[in-house]
Amino acid sequence: MDFFGESTRCSIIPMRIDIVSDMICPWCYLGKRRLEVALARHPELSAKVNWLPFELNPSMPAGGMPRDEYLGAKFGSLDTLREAESRLAGLGDQEGITYRFDRIRISPNTRAAHALVEIAAETGQQDQVVEALFRAYFESGKDIGSLDTLLMIAASAGLEPSLVGARLQGREDWPAIDAVEREIRAAGITGVPCFILDRRLVLRGAQETVAFEGAFEELARTRGNAA
Repeated sequence: MDFFGESTRCSIIPMRIDIVSDMICPWCYLGKRRLEVALARHPELSAKVNWLPFELNPSMPAGGMPRDEYLGAKFGSLDTLREAESRLAGLGDQEGITYRFDRIRISPNTRAAHALVEIAAETGQQDQVVEALFRAYFESGKDIGSLDTLLMIAASAGLEPSLVGARLQGREDWPAIDAVEREIRAAGITGVPCFILDRRLVLRGAQETVAFEGAFEELARTRGNAA
């Protein structure tokens, strides 16, 4: 379906997409993949994706804590949680994601991971780093709060590990992350994922691919009315 009409089929239409996310949120990973599928169906769209930080556990100890201990304290029944993880794994299979919750041992503090994403944005590697963080945590069970893991991901994205390491250890980007998170929460965003299209349309949660396409259609109508 061509939402943008005959006249735009050969035109490239810019679109800004801000995604509020945390790398330990499985729904954020699922939403990322569904958005990518929707965008692939609409090559007329040139999307600039910007990842914004939202720590689900801002008070998590710097070294994280055992995942079962943390989840048990937060959610109570681990049996119910395992059922939810099984359902999520099925949804992930449909989108090409192999969730391996059984491999995850640590619930990490994600502040340094968000700092790495901010660093990667400076050289255009932000989406690549976000993808690597999701894969490392949900598919390989790696501790993405660990400096060693973050430097490995930085190197895989072509970033200079020594420079990244110095910034992470010096916590140079912490104040900027704090400021962005305060702004996000002040805007009324209380959960992730949250997708903001062209700063006009907000989609909350891991939307189905068709929901993203419907949002593209709505934006097209808005643009048409403004023309």
